[in-house]
Amino acid sequence: MARKYSRKASRDVEGAMKKRKAGTLRSGRSKKKVKSRKQAIAIGLSEARAKGRKVPKKSSKKTAKKRKTAKKRKSSKKK
Repeated sequence: MARKYSRKASRDVEGAMKKRKAGTLRSGRSKKKVKSRKQAIAIGLSEARAKGRKVPKKSSKKTAKKRKTAKKRKSSKKK
């Protein structure tokens, strides 16, 4: 099976994780400290994309699917 991410992209993610552990990783415009592991991975992948590493595109289908299921759950709870 082929690798999902390149080795260098993995290193970028690893670096972001180390920054998070050290407490120096900050997010986008707000510059808030990142505490979430998932957010740190997302930042690492974003940096890898900016450098032109082999990283799959962001999948919008998954997020749209999550929104649909969440909407269904909310409507069923109201009844």
